[in-house]
Amino acid sequence: MAIMARLRGSDGCDWDRAQTFATIAPYTIEEAYEVADAIERNDPADIKDELGDLLLQVVFHSRIAEEAGQFTLADVVASISDKMERRHPHIFGDAATSPGWEAIKASERDDRSDTSALAGVALALPALLRAEKLQKRAARTGFDWPDADGPRAKIIEELEEIAQSSPDKLAEEAGDLLFAVVNYVRHLGLDPEATLRAANKKFERRFRAMEAAGPAFPTLTLEQQEALWRGVKDTEQR
Repeated sequence: MAIMARLRGSDGCDWDRAQTFATIAPYTIEEAYEVADAIERNDPADIKDELGDLLLQVVFHSRIAEEAGQFTLADVVASISDKMERRHPHIFGDAATSPGWEAIKASERDDRSDTSALAGVALALPALLRAEKLQKRAARTGFDWPDADGPRAKIIEELEEIAQSSPDKLAEEAGDLLFAVVNYVRHLGLDPEATLRAANKKFERRFRAMEAAGPAFPTLTLEQQEALWRGVKDTEQR
């Protein structure tokens, strides 16, 4: 906090002084993903460094708020401490009268102006992750398919609607298809975000291997590139 106060001070860094909640929000999101990437790579040294970068974002936001007289870093820590204790009454309170996790969270939502079951699902989340969270919130109210057959049929329905769509409706129908795919993957008991990350990683690995296997790769015909792709895929599956 002292370092950040110095950076934001009159004799500090021009760039740091110019920042606002809005301008550093993208960096906060990016740093969270870099933590997740380091964890996926199982690199403790990088996890430590990336957690430090993420912590810096918390300190940065808190300093901006403190300068505006809104809250301090101590207030942030106190707020999350209170929330963790409130949501774990079986640990920090009377287990016999504990209302349960979902009931506690519902009560917290009741204290807000927006009392929808979907309240609090952040707009800034990546669209795939937000779709999953919206679906899970809706499911808590009973609005959900009983099994994976429903969302699977919905995917087929959405594909047909895309095929029949007018140009001005195509983006909307494509969005419906993606939403249905997230729902299907969720009903299979899988994490849509994690499964897509794995697919991205696999594609990147195979594409790089394909580039390395074929000289002047961009000059090859699509058929030649496809043959290289199949070769890389076969090698991985042996």
